Amino acid sequence: MNRINISFPVFLLSTLLLLGACSNEENIPVTEDNLMRFDVWHPGETRATANKFDNADKIGLFVTETTEPLQVSGNYVNNTLLTYDGTAWKSTTPVYYNKGTYHVYAYYPYNAAVTSVDDYPFGVSFDQNTTKNGSILGGYEASDFLWASKKNVTASASSVPLQFAHRMSKVVVRLIKGDDYEGDIPTDAVVYIHNTVTSSTIDMAAGVATVNPYGQSHSIKARNEGKLQYSAIVVPQRLNNRLPLVEVMMKGVSYMMESTFVFKPGIQHTLSLVISRNPEQVKIEIGGEIENWN
Repeated sequence: MNRINISFPVFLLSTLLLLGACSNEENIPVTEDNLMRFDVWHPGETRATANKFDNADKIGLFVTETTEPLQVSGNYVNNTLLTYDGTAWKSTTPVYYNKGTYHVYAYYPYNAAVTSVDDYPFGVSFDQNTTKNGSILGGYEASDFLWASKKNVTASASSVPLQFAHRMSKVVVRLIKGDDYEGDIPTDAVVYIHNTVTSSTIDMAAGVATVNPYGQSHSIKARNEGKLQYSAIVVPQRLNNRLPLVEVMMKGVSYMMESTFVFKPGIQHTLSLVISRNPEQVKIEIGGEIENWN
């Protein structure tokens, strides 16, 4: 069972009283019984699957009273950092219920410098084949913006469920050997996704990502997942013009596929490329769409 419970340490009484006084509602005593706890779920996670968050992953948490809009500051809770230690999510700033009703918002990856909650700028990495290095996320993980919310929360012994969802789009490229291709397809091929805008803005209250209308198109180096499969996170957008979209580089040869395409938010798109001996005769098969991919 992968329900992740957040527990917080008990701090000095003066600190707790200060935290408990942040609501306009009548205060209730600050005790462990009034601690706001959370169950955090990764997209696609079920009771039968392993947790998909990694040790040291960080999420940001906002809590507002239901009568107040989400703002950069002045909320009941402002961008509190929660860190996963491999077992539970922990914070140095515990959150306590008051006599009120709240909306809870959470996002990943965490950013200490959130300057807007209406148009939060977020961009995907150009090189998504880089790996995690200490606290620095790999290019793919840093591009996968996740969002969760729970509305109308009141004081309860039950944990607040936070079911995260992908807000970007994902493209999976599978390489398939054609009948006339000689030898085996090399496992170290490099795959690029071309001509997509890599910047967006996100409405934190609604969890909606919008492609930057003034953003520039870039090429994205996809992550090599092994077994001739490559993945990249892309900002949701529509490509109306037929342009080079997917390029496969191997053995000094470039295999290019041109297409129009619609990258839908929260959807995984699968493209199977049948590699022929002739680079100009690459065939493409578009698979089904998957929500809440793992």
